Amino acid sequence: MQLETERLVLRRPHRGDLDAYAELFADPKVVRYTGGVTKSRAESVLALERMIRHWDDHEVGLFSVVRKEDERVLGRVGFLLWDAESWEHAMMRRLRGRTETEIGWMLARPHWGRGYATEAATAARDWALQELGLRRLISLIQRGNDASVRVACKLGETLEREDLPGRFSAATDLYALTIEAPAR
Repeated sequence: MQLETERLVLRRPHRGDLDAYAELFADPKVVRYTGGVTKSRAESVLALERMIRHWDDHEVGLFSVVRKEDERVLGRVGFLLWDAESWEHAMMRRLRGRTETEIGWMLARPHWGRGYATEAATAARDWALQELGLRRLISLIQRGNDASVRVACKLGETLEREDLPGRFSAATDLYALTIEAPAR
């Protein structure tokens, strides 16, 4: 599975992406709004394996974002399935009951502010809505992460729910984009 934009390729992650992910997950500013805890290289191996397994189990997941000009992995953009009651995600446990599909993004700090997150997330959103036929996408965004709120708004998401319950490390809000089903 691969998507392309003007500057980027979004592809399924593979073990060869480890160096980029180890760097990404080791940066405290990058992980500030996704739990706030950096990962060691060994923990990054496990995180990458969970990303790969999410694709294998659900046929959807987080893409590695690769810049075309130099084939550098900039970060990840894509999808994570969540249990809509417990607010635990499918990379950590088997889901039961109603689920939500989150579109999320995380880029290495040198690539912030260049439009890559919006460009990649727009391509992923369009694929999910057009090719997968999804009618609803959410983004779980920690309070204070204004850059991610801007990306969510550019995708067409709006604030739907504040202070989501769950094991989040800080107050987390739910942004959503819901497309009405076509009339029959």
